[in-house]
Amino acid sequence: MKRILAQCTKELAQFRRDRLTLALAFILPVMTLFIFGFAIRLEAKNIAIVVQDFDRSNLSRRYTEGLYQTNQFVPAQWSGDDPMQDALDRGIAKAAVIIPPDFSRGIAAGKTSQLQVLIDGTDVNNARVIKNSIQAFTRSFLQDQNLMSGTSKITPRLRLWFNPGRRESLYIVPGVFGVILAIYPSLLAALAMSREKEQGTILQAYASSISAAELLLGKCLAYLVVGIGQAIFVIGLGCAIFRIWFVGDPSPFLIGTGIFLIASIMFGLLIGVRANNRSVAVQGVATAGFLLALLLSGFIYPLSNIPFPLSLVTNIVPARYFIEISRDAFVRGTGWEGVWVAQVCLVVLAFVLFNIARRILGRMQLPG
Repeated sequence: MKRILAQCTKELAQFRRDRLTLALAFILPVMTLFIFGFAIRLEAKNIAIVVQDFDRSNLSRRYTEGLYQTNQFVPAQWSGDDPMQDALDRGIAKAAVIIPPDFSRGIAAGKTSQLQVLIDGTDVNNARVIKNSIQAFTRSFLQDQNLMSGTSKITPRLRLWFNPGRRESLYIVPGVFGVILAIYPSLLAALAMSREKEQGTILQAYASSISAAELLLGKCLAYLVVGIGQAIFVIGLGCAIFRIWFVGDPSPFLIGTGIFLIASIMFGLLIGVRANNRSVAVQGVATAGFLLALLLSGFIYPLSNIPFPLSLVTNIVPARYFIEISRDAFVRGTGWEGVWVAQVCLVVLAFVLFNIARRILGRMQLPG
């Protein structure tokens, strides 16, 4: 019993001295609780739409105001004459409602007025919500305005833009590419760095003349080659099995993949620099990397549904920007005009992760 108590005391002492283990034991479970508790939202709200009113009558204005008063839709700021090109193609809005010039006259004459509703089908679940909500609001509007007379006098003509067949694979698979490339390259890099610390071989680097930046860049280059091989295999297999392909210029996706791999590897090296062994490195990548890539990247749940202040965390998740680039390449096809901001954000995040890892590793080295 004494030996058991002594071993227990020793383990508790080691646990108390290891700050990273303490963080894994207490801080990350709390983070997981908040992520699951606040980030998961199955009900879509604050969906950005545009309304192009060619009728400009009192009835059409009441219809537009009532659409926004449902608290499910918000007006999107757009400029131009074509809502499809200026709002939907650029991702500013998720739907466009076009009211024809004879909207109120047709109703007054007892005829059926048809609205044109263009819905972004990139997110299949969101498109279904928009479709059902607009149909339900139209029926309610007819009743409130006393326009129900056997058949509806307003008939929305709905079309799904980008993904008219509502194929789940067009939404899910490009997002899966981002989650996979966020986890496995970073995990390999974290294991490589933590293995050197665990086996003591990192001491040779500390005592040598190689700088922390050179050490990190050398490892990043090696695992970038591995990551490119993973990306080619996974993306090629995914395209073949799910029958998806580029719908526009593939160069933003190809360049964005390389930048994203660098950011992912730098994140893994940062975890490896802080981890004392491979087990801790695996836990760190699995918890911080996987959960953020899964829940706070827009892969499953719309980013607009994540409440403040947790929504701020989404801005530092590299997978968020790559998933945007990936879905644009395979679904939307807007090219550089639609994803250049995401490319810049990935470059910034990769640079920040590199500098944090370099400073931590530099403090461990012997002064030259």
